[in-house]
Amino acid sequence: MPPKRRIAVTVPAGPKLEQTANRLAWAEENGYDDAWFSDGTAPDTMTSIAALAHRIHRLRVGVAVTPVFTRSPTVLAATANVLGQVLPGRFVMGLGASSQNMMTGWAGIPYEKPLTRVRETATMVRSMLAGEKSDFDGEVLSSHGYRQMPLDNPPPVYLAALRPKMIEMAAEVGDGVIFNLWPKKALPKMIEHVHAGAARAGKDGAEVEVVNRFMVLVTDDKAEARQRFRQSFAPYYATPVYNKFLAWAGYEEEAAQIAEGWAERDRAKTTGALEDGLIDDIGIIGTADECREKLKWALDTGIHTAIIAPLSQDPAEVQRTFEAFRPEVFDAAA
Repeated sequence: MPPKRRIAVTVPAGPKLEQTANRLAWAEENGYDDAWFSDGTAPDTMTSIAALAHRIHRLRVGVAVTPVFTRSPTVLAATANVLGQVLPGRFVMGLGASSQNMMTGWAGIPYEKPLTRVRETATMVRSMLAGEKSDFDGEVLSSHGYRQMPLDNPPPVYLAALRPKMIEMAAEVGDGVIFNLWPKKALPKMIEHVHAGAARAGKDGAEVEVVNRFMVLVTDDKAEARQRFRQSFAPYYATPVYNKFLAWAGYEEEAAQIAEGWAERDRAKTTGALEDGLIDDIGIIGTADECREKLKWALDTGIHTAIIAPLSQDPAEVQRTFEAFRPEVFDAAA
């Protein structure tokens, strides 16, 4: 059967753990299905989940995503083992390659062979979660003699992907696929690659869950919201990973302008490449009804779990955006 359609809040909610605890409590009280953490800066995601698990009574909790370069497969498997115990049947380990900026710029880690690194990490983590003794020699990773206690119901491992090779590998090797920041016309062909990768593993592509974090803002001032999007996400599309993705999605000229503007340290040129139409095809901005209509299209086109990530730090705007997707006003299954 196809996966259930689910609506999720994004977390962490701020630098303080209590802010995230409050958002999780609100999501549970208001009928949301999931909470999905990002993983990159403080507060650390894995310890946050462990610290707050006793307050989470119903929500499924996922990570979108932990970079495979920053933690070894043994550490990831050991961590997932604990989180699978404190959230039995309700934790999803999300893994991905991240980007050159975060891995090399922030962490000083060479960003080499990302697809191979994700594949080998996922393969090893799933084996370790099953309690198998490690005996692995890959192209970039190896492990011998490691074994941990298996769980009766080990957490699934989902993989982040943008372009065809990574999408197909994610659907083939992972239990689910995680997308991010795609322009509207790219989604149908991304879903096609999910099905192609799943078929290689003998799976039905329609049964592979696809998760996506949507940048959303319920507002009457679209122009101002689009400008926020430009300032926040033009730097994303300047990174090699997202720049190549934007070009592959059919926006070669825009990708080239962003890359040139970034190299020239010309912010106006960089942000100017994200014209209104393109922003409207990536983000979900507008009135509550307009935002619900756009999200419904994505769910009908192949997304199963929609993470609502408000394009704001203002508490009132954040609350208004989350309120628009409570089950009382938005039926994801319809």
